[in-house]
Amino acid sequence: MGAVKAQAIYGYAFVTSHRFSSRGPLTGRIRVPGDKSISHRSLMFGALAVGRSRISGLLEGEDVLATAAALRAMGARIEKDGDDWIVDGVGVGTLLQPQQALDMGNSGTSTRLLMGLVASHGITATFTGDASLSKRPMGRVIDPLSAMGASFTSSPGGTLPLVMQGLQPAVPISYRLPVASAQVKSAVLLAGLNTPGTTKVIEPVPTRDHTERMLRGFGVDVQVEERDGERIIKLTGPCDLEPCDITVPGDPSSAAFFAVAASIVPGSDLVIENVGLNPTRDGIFRVLGQMGASIDYLEEREVGGEPVADLRVRHAQLKGIEVDPSIAPSMIDEFPVLFVAAALAQGTTVTTGLEELRVKESDRLAAMAAALKLAGADVEERDDGLVIRGSGGKALPGGGVITTHLDHRIAMSMAVAGLASKAGVEVDSTEPIATSFPNFTALLDEAAS
Repeated sequence: MGAVKAQAIYGYAFVTSHRFSSRGPLTGRIRVPGDKSISHRSLMFGALAVGRSRISGLLEGEDVLATAAALRAMGARIEKDGDDWIVDGVGVGTLLQPQQALDMGNSGTSTRLLMGLVASHGITATFTGDASLSKRPMGRVIDPLSAMGASFTSSPGGTLPLVMQGLQPAVPISYRLPVASAQVKSAVLLAGLNTPGTTKVIEPVPTRDHTERMLRGFGVDVQVEERDGERIIKLTGPCDLEPCDITVPGDPSSAAFFAVAASIVPGSDLVIENVGLNPTRDGIFRVLGQMGASIDYLEEREVGGEPVADLRVRHAQLKGIEVDPSIAPSMIDEFPVLFVAAALAQGTTVTTGLEELRVKESDRLAAMAAALKLAGADVEERDDGLVIRGSGGKALPGGGVITTHLDHRIAMSMAVAGLASKAGVEVDSTEPIATSFPNFTALLDEAAS
């Protein structure tokens, strides 16, 4: 797959750089790790249930393990049993005071959702994170949780580290999301689980609905109403969660890297097994289809209340399109790898309405524009998106060293670009990949062997 070397950057003594280069078509069958969003929530809801839940297919990346560690610090018993994970919950309203700071690593999902849990419990928690997470805005969660009665002492700009003190009983609210964010929605609903009265969240733009689906599986009466193009989600607390067994489908965000790779590497014919296709998460596959990708949905089925299929992806000549900004909430994390697909397409791809990408693990618009330019792509960065003039299927020149900003999706996206390049693409660090996709490089080797 390429050369590996160590270098000192970002204040770390050593990080592993890696050159990803073409090794021929991607073929055979692979299975990506479990869905990260569902993995986080399965641990949290299991911890709030009274009794034992069993989780199979849990993503064992650093982000999810940070969630597990925080829940253990607040009283839940979580341990691995063979290939499964067992969670013995403490029940809603009985989280324990953590004795030390909760280290969230690089995980914004862990931080925002756990802030929701703590908000309606009478405990105080300190949240810390790595350098990347400590730059990400938490104000969008602090605002509604403050309205419910929680109090916060945060770093300037509402960032980590921060100390929050929950209120029990908290105050139910009706909250209209100012930005499309499943994390903010989920934080408010999680706070509502231990809040007397009805907590309501209004979504002007629908976002991923794993929280609503899974809470029902744990016995919570979550009501969802569609009205005038908006979604209104309500629950009445305090709620009792019943333990349940969960099978986590494959993460569509992880599958997206291989779907793009198979689409742009000539001769590829790859089956990606057990991919979750929740309609609030499958935007990347719909957009690739609009670009002319060859994606067949095999063995469509339902696993744990979530739609799932095996995806057969074959090489195809992609064409540039204007991406409808309304699809962004269903693929917000997949835009970096979509930009790679656009760089190899025929014609121009225009993306707009993507300001949210500037406040992810990195400024993903700026980072991907710089990275693709360094690899030889024709990219124009705008305030709310990228304009990419594709190579018409010709391999990119390649290059590097690409600055990943410790962002796992930048690293993996440019690894995919390297597979369709002449000289390969070198990324400055592969270490961040472990946050969401620990066996990414191994699966690339397997598919390209």
